[in-house]
Amino acid sequence: MISSLSLPILVLSLLIAGASTFKLDHNAPLFTYSGLTGPAKWGSLSPDYYKCSSGKVQSPVNIKKDEVVRNKKLKPLTRDYRPANATLINNGFNIGIHFEESPGVLDVDGKSYTLKQMHWHSPSEHRINGVQYPAELHLVHRSDDGNLSVVAVLFKYSDHPDPLLSKMKVKVHELAKDVCAGDEEAHIPLGTLNLKQLRKRTRKYYRYVGSLTTPPCSETVIWNILGKVRCISKEQVEAIKAPLHSPYKNNSRPCQLLNGRKIELYDELDDDK
Repeated sequence: MISSLSLPILVLSLLIAGASTFKLDHNAPLFTYSGLTGPAKWGSLSPDYYKCSSGKVQSPVNIKKDEVVRNKKLKPLTRDYRPANATLINNGFNIGIHFEESPGVLDVDGKSYTLKQMHWHSPSEHRINGVQYPAELHLVHRSDDGNLSVVAVLFKYSDHPDPLLSKMKVKVHELAKDVCAGDEEAHIPLGTLNLKQLRKRTRKYYRYVGSLTTPPCSETVIWNILGKVRCISKEQVEAIKAPLHSPYKNNSRPCQLLNGRKIELYDELDDDK
């Protein structure tokens, strides 16, 4: 099996630069989630990663419910997704889904962000009142001017599996088999993927300005963490970890300081008051 140190690293900053497809950069500095290449060292691995150590609006964060600010000016989080052709990809440090065509948009206070990709972290990166959940899904959207807005979905263990991962069960297992066979850039076609499960009405979410949670930790992200924690089975969490080598199986960056930032809360119930 190929060593984990030879894993290609996906440069997420390409999204900011306007790329609409994944591109694996074999020359990018390696980072992991522990030791000399772990989160505490990311900022020293490359000049391009300086924000990981010196940035003041970094992600993820711990959301303390008694410290959030209710903002009645926030709008409902509108997601208009439609079926689109998709590919399951091992990014090296997580597994994700790339869309061959536009699967729809997210409306953030009247501004449109197109869904570009989605990926999983386990355990969760964001925490609520210090609680770390088994998994977190990031839906990464990009606006025409290059800014990002990410919708984060937290998952708790349940006997009820996540419907989206259930649809892809066989494909996720195929991805793990391909990686074990030495194909570090495994791509598994998913065909037309329907995201209707992710289009559900959002009655509550948390909003703050932050960064990418992987190098280069660029501070150009509007985060929207859904208030409703969804269900996932233990088998599904094991499945999204299986294609990853050991330095990436637990791929969550520790929580970062708020540095004076306020986390805002949209709660549909406030509209009735």
